[in-house]
Amino acid sequence: MNPLRMIFPGRAHRNLRPASALLAVFMIAGTVLSACGGASSQTTAAPTETETEPETERVIEVVSETVEETEPETEADLPPKEGMVRSRLTNEWIPEELDAQRPIAVMFPIDRKAQPQYGLNKVDVFYEIEEEGGMSRQMGVIQDWADLPRIGNVRSVRDYFIYEALEWDAIVVHFGGPETFVKPILTRKDVDNINGVDGPMGSSYGAFFRVPKGSKSEHTAYTSGGNVAKAIEKAGWSRTHREEYYQPEHSRFVNEKHPHSLEDYPDAVDATEINMAGSYGVTKPVLRYDPETRKYYRSIYGSAQKDGNTGDQLAFTNVFILNCDSGSRGGSLYLWFHVLDWMKEGWFITGGKMIHGHWTKNTDYEPTRFYDDNGEEVTWNTGKTMIFITQIGQDSFTVDGTKYECK
Repeated sequence: MNPLRMIFPGRAHRNLRPASALLAVFMIAGTVLSACGGASSQTTAAPTETETEPETERVIEVVSETVEETEPETEADLPPKEGMVRSRLTNEWIPEELDAQRPIAVMFPIDRKAQPQYGLNKVDVFYEIEEEGGMSRQMGVIQDWADLPRIGNVRSVRDYFIYEALEWDAIVVHFGGPETFVKPILTRKDVDNINGVDGPMGSSYGAFFRVPKGSKSEHTAYTSGGNVAKAIEKAGWSRTHREEYYQPEHSRFVNEKHPHSLEDYPDAVDATEINMAGSYGVTKPVLRYDPETRKYYRSIYGSAQKDGNTGDQLAFTNVFILNCDSGSRGGSLYLWFHVLDWMKEGWFITGGKMIHGHWTKNTDYEPTRFYDDNGEEVTWNTGKTMIFITQIGQDSFTVDGTKYECK
């Protein structure tokens, strides 16, 4: 068992990294062992020099080994050219100024009539969550949005999507939503949103256009990177990350030169086909693994889901399936999801393998963390990420033919 998890379950070790975590383990363990040796509740007898020397040497030795293992990789991990840094969303190399830019979180419909959508090729993190009437909806978090000529079509938002968007400090791009449930969060001073229908939930800032022009159909509203930039300027929002909200230490990635496939986990299972039809009965999304590219390619309605700008099929390196408490809101068809919760069940899939674990998100801007069954935070492979939010007690999915219940 992870010593940090044993002493401070879950929360205490969240932001610790290898050297500091190990040092904390031995410091805490030393205190616990001293207490178990008969010290009073108020004071602890000072250990003798003979007792402390072996433990001190052990701490120094372990921390030194950790530094020796990590330094060579860090030195070799040089940017391809000056001014580039690792993306917080994918760990890929991007210009430093792009890393400082706030992403947008776009509400994409998944209806058959709404296909294809534009801008999906730039999505870094993609969410799918049930909406109402058995239909799900998608939200794409896009870091590199400024040059996109067409984004959408864009549909209405639900409040649980907004909570997911906030952990990226994203600007929410949507076309309305159920005012009773969405207005309280959209009108907060810290939540920036571009609302296609204008009104009490926010302004459109003239950012949307119709294709074809003049149409009023629900699947014909679009925006562009240029329009989003103008809207941000009109609204007076910060285009770069807000230090008072954004938590940059979001995900732990491994270098793409040394990807992992979860093979070190004895309970890892093969995961080359992920069928989510048991959770999303209308769209029946499926992801199939390609070992050559190490990516999962996404299909809906039995066909490849493609970007309208490029024709490229959506593909992801990391896949999360996160169980969530949910339910209906009174007599309405609208649903609620507890996307802020503590130690809920989930699964992590990458490199053709899947492991079981638990996820945690405590506050609006706090990143969602995923821990394996040993209590250790998992590391992601470099690349894009697909996140499915499933309903506890209702949903299921199959991986390589084996059914898993969302209990």
